Amino acid sequence: MLELQDICYQVTEDSKEKGILKHVNLKIEDSFVAVTGPNGGGKSTMAKIIAGIVKPTSGRILFNGEDITELSITDRAKKGISFAFQQPVRFKGLTVLDLINLAHGEPLSLNRACKYLSEVGLCAKDYINREVNASLSGGELKRIEIAMVIARGTKLSIFDEPEAGIDLWSFNNLIRVFEGMRESINGSILIISHQERILNIADSIVVIADGEVTMQGSREEILPKLLTSSEACSTLMDKIV
Repeated sequence: MLELQDICYQVTEDSKEKGILKHVNLKIEDSFVAVTGPNGGGKSTMAKIIAGIVKPTSGRILFNGEDITELSITDRAKKGISFAFQQPVRFKGLTVLDLINLAHGEPLSLNRACKYLSEVGLCAKDYINREVNASLSGGELKRIEIAMVIARGTKLSIFDEPEAGIDLWSFNNLIRVFEGMRESINGSILIISHQERILNIADSIVVIADGEVTMQGSREEILPKLLTSSEACSTLMDKIV
């Protein structure tokens, strides 16, 4: 279980303090949690704080009952936290097989490494020895990154807007991959997303706006409220136009 206790994060802009996260209290216990909300609300910052990329100004982070607030990103990874970036990194000179072995922590048999690629909908023989460079599309990189997360087998897997920068075909494939992960992963998935189709396969939804948790609950409880709110905004905009 992950717990954020009174998490605050401030930055200095034009000699003034600006609160990005404001006293966030949050417990994540479900297997698939989606975090959504308006742009600039603090979602990605919160994800990076959980992963250890960003350090909170104040507050505590508990992971399975242990205080990890002061741990580095490396130490948190060792505790079982994975983080997938909006834009996956390209590694010139490394192959897909190299990355999967690194993610797993020890060399895998070729058959087992290929299995992870198959799980994310990639033909293993076409990708296993490919270099992770500019020849791969955004959608291909996203799925390779997910294969690495699966290979790690961590207790908490965080994805920051996995739909960013990919085409519709790739997005449809990602949805199927996440549906499969939801059924098979031995841990929790936390996804930052605006996409209704991702929200629709989550167990629970957290809404963050202006640095605060404004709603949290089951998908059945929260999603209708979000859709009603979106429809109301669309109708208002139509009237204005």
